[in-house]
Amino acid sequence: MVARSTSCVKRAAGGDRAGTVRYGRFLSNEKVTLPALIQGWSEQTRSAAGGRHVLAIQDTSEINFKTRPERRRGLGEIGKGSGRGVLLHAMLALDAESDACLGLVAGEVWTRAGRVTVSHAKRPLEEKESKRWVMTAECAKEVLAAAASVTVIDDREGDIYPKWAGVAAQNFDLLSRVMHDRALTDGSGLYAAGAAFPVVDKRRVDLIARFDRPARQAELSLRFGRVTIRRPETAARSLPQSVDLNLIEVIEDKAPAGVEPLHWRLLTTHEVADVASAWRIVDWYKRRWTIEQLFRLIKTQGLQLEDSRLETADRLLKLTAIAAKAAVITLQLVQAREGKGGEPASLAFNQKQIDLLAALGAQYEGRTKLQSNPHPDRSLAWAAWIIARLGSWDGYPRTKPGPITFRRGLEYFLGIAQAFAALRDV
Repeated sequence: MVARSTSCVKRAAGGDRAGTVRYGRFLSNEKVTLPALIQGWSEQTRSAAGGRHVLAIQDTSEINFKTRPERRRGLGEIGKGSGRGVLLHAMLALDAESDACLGLVAGEVWTRAGRVTVSHAKRPLEEKESKRWVMTAECAKEVLAAAASVTVIDDREGDIYPKWAGVAAQNFDLLSRVMHDRALTDGSGLYAAGAAFPVVDKRRVDLIARFDRPARQAELSLRFGRVTIRRPETAARSLPQSVDLNLIEVIEDKAPAGVEPLHWRLLTTHEVADVASAWRIVDWYKRRWTIEQLFRLIKTQGLQLEDSRLETADRLLKLTAIAAKAAVITLQLVQAREGKGGEPASLAFNQKQIDLLAALGAQYEGRTKLQSNPHPDRSLAWAAWIIARLGSWDGYPRTKPGPITFRRGLEYFLGIAQAFAALRDV
């Protein structure tokens, strides 16, 4: 899938009928289970996390497969419209200091069996889709056990009381954007408590470009303080009656015309002792956007997963799990292009592939220093430079290779690697 930069089974098999049949048999095999595929996400992440402060970012993406009423393929409803498809919940590990992508941690892939008739408030957590925020974070404790510390980061959907009440542990903290105005133990509301905190600092912050807004700078005001949230009436009585957290608010005082001002309310189990630590936590939350990049690589900017024509939901679920693992390699190369993390090439490639990269890289070295690979030998950044050159990047630092360039370079390189492996077997 990575070699041909596609999730289409026929194209991934090179258009060969026998190969296509083999792919189909693999996906249909009862011994190839979805839990086992998801467990394989973290194989390289476990060792890569050792001794680091890891930002464990989790989110959910809807994979919308094209269907017709007479051909639903066993797929359930997604979104608010008539779409049918699969939901992918994934947790991505980043190094807190360097931003290096360490790989996937855990997650879930599912399709809905039908509409639930029992109201959300009357169902236990085990029967709600929101349990994924707690279960994935709990899985991270085992996968990232060798890390020095972990901060689980999620957007507003992850703001659920069972997570705040039961997941945090020593060196395992939580950071989430607030979903709604929570009740506090003193009878006030969370929003009112935040508004009463004094503004302690202002800072101009770069906001990266997203699909719904261009990159821009924003001047933000900062305020923070301690809050104690009360257990909601709908929460299980076995949970603690209250939880002590820190609330950090950043507010944009004056946004450009026609742009909604930025206003983040962030809850965290981290101690917030001073202004510097508050801004540091805000910076960690800003990196949540990295997982959106992963989802784009799975869909529109990479593997085009939503174009798959596989006929059953069971196969599509497995294909989605495989696509998530494949997309991480491109993301790791994009993250490594600055050379800040010093990650080894073995994070994404095996030893034979690294040796082949070294041979190819020598051919792409230019005559000038500007066109020479500036990164440490056999580092991930070194490999990313070579892959980008194979993807038609000119090598000059004035331009930065993007996801499409890396996708093209990976396709070319892994094609060479496959041919080289075939020649060795002749």
